[in-house]
Amino acid sequence: MEPRMAPSQPNVFLFVPNLIGYARVILMFIAFYYMRNPELYTITVACYLLSQLLDAFDGHAARLLGQSSKFGGMLDMLTDRCSTLGLVMALGVLYPDYFLFFQCYAVLDIWSHWIHLTASHYAGATSHKQIDLTENPILYYYYTNRTVLFGMCAGNELFFAALYLLRFSEGPDVGGYALFRSTALLCAPIMVIKSVISVVQLVAASRNIVMVDSEEHAKARS
Repeated sequence: MEPRMAPSQPNVFLFVPNLIGYARVILMFIAFYYMRNPELYTITVACYLLSQLLDAFDGHAARLLGQSSKFGGMLDMLTDRCSTLGLVMALGVLYPDYFLFFQCYAVLDIWSHWIHLTASHYAGATSHKQIDLTENPILYYYYTNRTVLFGMCAGNELFFAALYLLRFSEGPDVGGYALFRSTALLCAPIMVIKSVISVVQLVAASRNIVMVDSEEHAKARS
């Protein structure tokens, strides 16, 4: 028999932020479905970027409605990682000469965020964005300044989306510059900076987990 929720318990599955999260997942899979169709590349990118844009709204809704949840936090992070991974995998096929780069980026992205989430779990935080970062000024500024966080994530996603679009078209002319190529060039430094932050995040989280291990072993010996 399936467990039933008590009448007084809220249905976390139906929290507004989580409904937005489900919409993000649906858009992600629509983008994946059309990703290798050269005639529908605009639909692919539109669905992909809309899914990424909604990432800003689910967090805002959670804070506004008091509907933050561990399930929502996990749904949010996994959707972010899986959507980026799907696009990077496609780019590896579309740009075979840079396949190793896309592989390395995918590994770094997943590894750094997952180990950071694990470190936040050991620290008792409810989200990978809520771990105590006061000892690391780079991560502290990155995760506590919402403008910086949004700008870095948006720039990173626009870089990969522009690379995808470039495989099919240079884009419309804007002031004498091809839109898709210009977007890729402008956002490339953001992708590099975000990757560096991912390395910092990976190292910091690894050190935090090792500190927990060391404390547990020290207690076991005492």
